[in-house]
Amino acid sequence: MRLDLNYGRGSYPLDLPDHWDITVIRKPAMPVQPDARGAVRTALSQPVDARPLTEEARGRKTACILICDITRPVPNGLLLPEIVRQLLDSGMKPENITVLVATGLHRPNEGAELEELIGDSWVLNTVNVANHFARNDADHVDLGPTPRGTPVKLDRRFVEADVRIATGLVEPHFMAGFSGGRKVIAPGVAHQDTITTFHSARFMSHPKADNCVLEGNPLHEEQLEIVRKLGHVLAVNTVIDEHRRLAFVNYGEIVASHLDAVAFIRSYAQVTVKRRFNTVVTSAAGYPLDTTYYQTVKGMVGPVNILEPGGNLLVVSECSEGLGSEEYADAQRRLIGLGADGFFADISRKQFADIDEWQTQMQLKPMKAGSVHLYSGGLRAGDRGLTGVNLIDSVEEALHRCVEASGDTSVAVIPEGPYVVPMYQPA
Repeated sequence: MRLDLNYGRGSYPLDLPDHWDITVIRKPAMPVQPDARGAVRTALSQPVDARPLTEEARGRKTACILICDITRPVPNGLLLPEIVRQLLDSGMKPENITVLVATGLHRPNEGAELEELIGDSWVLNTVNVANHFARNDADHVDLGPTPRGTPVKLDRRFVEADVRIATGLVEPHFMAGFSGGRKVIAPGVAHQDTITTFHSARFMSHPKADNCVLEGNPLHEEQLEIVRKLGHVLAVNTVIDEHRRLAFVNYGEIVASHLDAVAFIRSYAQVTVKRRFNTVVTSAAGYPLDTTYYQTVKGMVGPVNILEPGGNLLVVSECSEGLGSEEYADAQRRLIGLGADGFFADISRKQFADIDEWQTQMQLKPMKAGSVHLYSGGLRAGDRGLTGVNLIDSVEEALHRCVEASGDTSVAVIPEGPYVVPMYQPA
């Protein structure tokens, strides 16, 4: 059997013996919008718990549109031209419209990468386009703490805009349940103090801080508290299929419209599986998510629910930009030096997490579930020793070793990686 796993901008061709029992786990076929631009226009005129965008913008002077950074394949080239045109048609001046890249604590997107991210040269040349910098104190407005004590500091360009719009992709997220909506605000345009508080171990170790879980998820609840402090915020939410085609788009009040999008994607992305496997093969979703090892951890966490205790999890991820941030590399060094238990004990004492160490904390989940094996053509020699997992040069050879060791030829394969969350539910 031949299967293609998402890998970089292409795929990794995986050849499997015909006599093995292969279970391929992917989303059911999704409806694709035949007229994607028309679907965006229709959404902006048929809002969820809000007024049409032209009415929301009429008489207002300024607007700030949040977009996800380059790690998310949001169809910005479809969304931004329609949103900007409607703001201009409402009487807003182009110099008063800002498209703000919600980087969180990720690096900025600039140059050719920014052009790719925006997806439309007219937008790039018509309105202000800027990156959020979470470490710049003066760029943020302090809105006071949440009931849980999280300091809420957000980018003033968004807070002080008359019309505030968050755009994004709604997909499973291994901490916040689902991406998009409120998550584009926090951590998207939050100050580092906000991000490092609700990404600290006390939030991240909660059993409800997991894929496809919203109810009782402390990260989601904290994000909702942040939205309440802001007041009226709009959102444009999208869902794409396995081939990155637009399947769903809506617009409206940020919480209500996001929940509508979640209801749509949940029935596709959350896949029931009736058994667990000694061997699971998955990807880190391909470009743009698999450009760093930091993001690859999402691919490791997704299949944990269907992995037999002590089983083998194989992940393909290009990691064309290497490990990730220097702070993340430091966290990985501590993981290697202290071990899983020592690392968790170290981070559990902190009110503020060190930047990016939460991703190392999430890696503890698959490491405790079984053995993790990584195929990556992009990691430099110096980075390979910091992954904390087994590095392999051939997926096929590693697979044969795993199957031989377990004596079980039943193998699960998840070509799309973390965009699909298999949930174990015995018959």
